[in-house]
Amino acid sequence: MSQGMILGVEDEEAAEAQIVEQAKRIDFYITEYSVEILANKMRTGEYVVPAYQREFTWEPERKSKFIESLIMGLPIPFIFFWEMPDGKLEIVDGSQRLRTLEEFIFGELQLGELDQLTRLAGFYFTDLPESRQRKIKNRSIRGIVLNEHADEAARLDMFERINTGSKHANNAEIRRGALAGPFISMVIDLAKDPTFAKLAPMSNKREKERGPEELVTRFFAYGDGLEGYRDRPSDFIFDYVKKMNEEFTNNPRLATFYRKRFSDTMAFVKRVFPHGFTKTRNGRATPRARFESIAIGAFWALSDRPELESLSPELIDVSGWIHGQEFSDITGSDGANAKARLKGRIDFVRSRLVES
Repeated sequence: MSQGMILGVEDEEAAEAQIVEQAKRIDFYITEYSVEILANKMRTGEYVVPAYQREFTWEPERKSKFIESLIMGLPIPFIFFWEMPDGKLEIVDGSQRLRTLEEFIFGELQLGELDQLTRLAGFYFTDLPESRQRKIKNRSIRGIVLNEHADEAARLDMFERINTGSKHANNAEIRRGALAGPFISMVIDLAKDPTFAKLAPMSNKREKERGPEELVTRFFAYGDGLEGYRDRPSDFIFDYVKKMNEEFTNNPRLATFYRKRFSDTMAFVKRVFPHGFTKTRNGRATPRARFESIAIGAFWALSDRPELESLSPELIDVSGWIHGQEFSDITGSDGANAKARLKGRIDFVRSRLVES
């Protein structure tokens, strides 16, 4: 908490209400199964690996190390599931461990070099003595099962928070897999737009993490209004994308309308903002809060005053405030996801453009 910040009774009540609301989304029970049962359930499809996790696989070295820990009797972390309506269990966290168990028990995984059990290098499961095979199969692993009433956003949020793999899916990647549909397809396509790429540069790492897709999705989600926003971007955007997939399916012509919105806004930003969404002329990074304020503020301004599209950059002239301290402060990271801060920085840009 920053110095000088005073919290009142209303703040405390709002915080408590938010805690209670989020707690309602997490309802679970605990299970415990043997390695043999877990491997068999994976093989028969009783356990379902969701799309957003399928491309994230352990390297052979990681698999061997996990099996070494299992054989040595080291504790294995909980597996997290979601109980699907058909009774099958979707793996929220632990798919790598379960897939590795299945491979090993069914003889498809050959152990590589090991740190402690060095003499097992090159072994398959069937190369072990039968007594050891039985002991491994009888080892139990505990699981936590979210019941079927836990919503999609709750389990995806849980995956994001507790994922223990070496490769971790972020929000954009999760939405890509879990919410495949016409709206997401349009977002993926627009994220590759050359004009957008020049206006919103980012590192190779952030690009690989679907950073451009995250910005495009936020442009539409926040641009359509913040009604229902509760200071949690991941939940708000997830619900928005799910809704838009349905709307695009029911009305395919919407895609043309939304594509035009994006291209018109990017063209306006290119013409009016000398550095695009970056802080400096040669900037190679696009701060998310800065993108949101400029992109959505510009869209809202164009909606208010369409004639801005035809005005020259000299008449609009953003130089008087774009480098100022006030704009820098409102696009800072402190409290960036709070609704008041989010709407405030968007309205700041809109009002400056409209007043011009």
